[in-house]
Amino acid sequence: MKKLLSLLLVAAMGLSLVGCGGSDNGSKSESKSDLEYVKNKGTLVVGVTDFAPMDYKDESGNWIGFDADMASAFAESLGVKAEFVEIDWDNKIMELDGKTIDCVWNGMTLTDEVTSSMACSDAYCNNAQVVIVPNDKADKYQTVDSIKELTFAVEAGSAGEDQAKALGLNYTAVKAQADALMEVAAGTSDAAIIDSLMAAAMVGEGTGYDKLTYTVGLNSEEYGVGFRKDSDLVAELNKFFADSKADGSMEKCAETYKVQAALAK
Repeated sequence: MKKLLSLLLVAAMGLSLVGCGGSDNGSKSESKSDLEYVKNKGTLVVGVTDFAPMDYKDESGNWIGFDADMASAFAESLGVKAEFVEIDWDNKIMELDGKTIDCVWNGMTLTDEVTSSMACSDAYCNNAQVVIVPNDKADKYQTVDSIKELTFAVEAGSAGEDQAKALGLNYTAVKAQADALMEVAAGTSDAAIIDSLMAAAMVGEGTGYDKLTYTVGLNSEEYGVGFRKDSDLVAELNKFFADSKADGSMEKCAETYKVQAALAK
């Protein structure tokens, strides 16, 4: 009798496990659509870093900027709210795949690593990586060859770090581009490599870094928004971008944050 009872229990456990597997597969199948997943929870969770003029906080602590405003408008078009989460840029793919965030929308350069790891939107903005140095050293560092003697600060996992590696530069990886600027201002690094859009907003006369300037342009690149692989939100965003260009709302937002010249055609 005990043996029979044991067999029955084992059989019941097996059925229970099959049931769990079926339920899990069902949930996976239900979550195949990112659009449906986002609509069901009522939020589009956007991964960002402190990166003016694309994503940064106002005096009240709210996220604003060209990307932040466009992300909020896109979320509204889906009938949900945008929720912004500050991420470690080096972990953006892991955050996305783990569903901590639903997209990376933060002046993200469409590198080979990004496009192979995420489903990416059409390019919406043009950019370049530029070298930042103190004003009093600008004349000395105007070519790629001249900067090779410098120590650099770059954001970990960024296009700036890619350029530093490609050129064989001596660099330290920091958490954010804003931290790279702080390193140069403090004199702990000779120079930094950051996005040209950020340089235009944060460096030079009338900014918080008026003793820094940008010199050498290292490349040209494009920004896109990243979603999980095969996400159906990509098509929704591309349509939103097309509509926003057609009705002028993207240009208006770009004018607010002085990035209109960089908009992709």
